[in-house]
Amino acid sequence: MDIGKSIKQLRLQKELTLEELASRCELSKGFLSQLERDLTSPSIATLEDILEALGTNLAEFFSGDKDEQQITFGKNDFFSSEKDGYSVTWIVPNTQKNQMEPILLELGAGGESFELSPHTGEEFGIVLEGSVVLLCDGRRYPLRKGETFYLHGKTFHRLKNERKTAARVLWVSTPPLF
Repeated sequence: MDIGKSIKQLRLQKELTLEELASRCELSKGFLSQLERDLTSPSIATLEDILEALGTNLAEFFSGDKDEQQITFGKNDFFSSEKDGYSVTWIVPNTQKNQMEPILLELGAGGESFELSPHTGEEFGIVLEGSVVLLCDGRRYPLRKGETFYLHGKTFHRLKNERKTAARVLWVSTPPLF
């Protein structure tokens, strides 16, 4: 962790000048400037004083030392799995830790997705190419390109492609199921 850089970020977030922070923690402006540029290191007691002046503590300060969240994803981040008649591509990696899970489902001609068991949560899908049938609770819901579905996961359900051309569906579930 770059302590000086992190202290500077906190100071700027709190909209404090070096002088204001120096005054609050009874240190010199020059010392804080050197600290923020990693030209010196504080003692634990001094670091505690600085963090207190910034409205935090050692535990919170160091728990923030995590990898930056990835926001955008490309094909190199995707993971795919193929089964009989369909393939699933996870278009956001490691979604088990997230609240929702988007997948790209490709159904070959006559292909069917796996059947999802009843669960707590919700699902949304949009047909990107071709057409599919949503089989849910003993009913059939035909969907064409550009049409969507939204359901609560209280019943067994799956998607089926009854056509002779492939179909692609963006399917989002919460919580992650796939």
